[in-house]
Amino acid sequence: MLTSSQVYKGKYLEVLTLPVGQMQANCYLVVDKKSSSCLIIDPGDDAEYIENIISDKKLKPIKIICTHGHFDHVGAVLILKLAYQIPFLINKKDEFLFKKARNSASHFVGIDIGPAVKIDDFLKEDELVNIDNIKLKVIESPGHTPGSICLYLKAESLIFTGDLVFSGGMVGRVDFSYSSSSDLQKSLQKIYKLPKETLIFPGHGEVFRLSAAV
Repeated sequence: MLTSSQVYKGKYLEVLTLPVGQMQANCYLVVDKKSSSCLIIDPGDDAEYIENIISDKKLKPIKIICTHGHFDHVGAVLILKLAYQIPFLINKKDEFLFKKARNSASHFVGIDIGPAVKIDDFLKEDELVNIDNIKLKVIESPGHTPGSICLYLKAESLIFTGDLVFSGGMVGRVDFSYSSSSDLQKSLQKIYKLPKETLIFPGHGEVFRLSAAV
């Protein structure tokens, strides 16, 4: 079960952090405190575990969003989409990675995550993702992958950054053929302009304040 350290309680929402899979990617359940509706961010693996938490907490999933298309962030999308009959969204520029995720997962960690499901919509810069009363803003943050995004909630001063930046100032890998170091630096500059007290919820590892990364 979740420990208290894995639950962030804000004014309007709660964030449950679920490290999943062999790569220990952070799956986030972002919950509207009034309605118990929730957004599933980056369900990389362990669908049954994620479903159990959703059931135990009596949450109502409404959307699945992936910050980018790598297999360790999308592995449970198929099962969760079928289980809850909810839409799946990602940036168009990472559609190719999502479609390759099954082969990548088999190659790197020896698991079968199943075929790629239909993408219901593509996320764009400045688009708002609603969870009933909560609105998260999409910030395109290419570099690690062409279609990487962040999700920012100004009202709570927090942001989900995928594999853009990590605790201690570490940043996402750019040694893939489709990565771009220059794009990553531009994306970081976007994030570094946010208030220094902003909470960073990264794709792997611990939550931290932006002030610790700049």
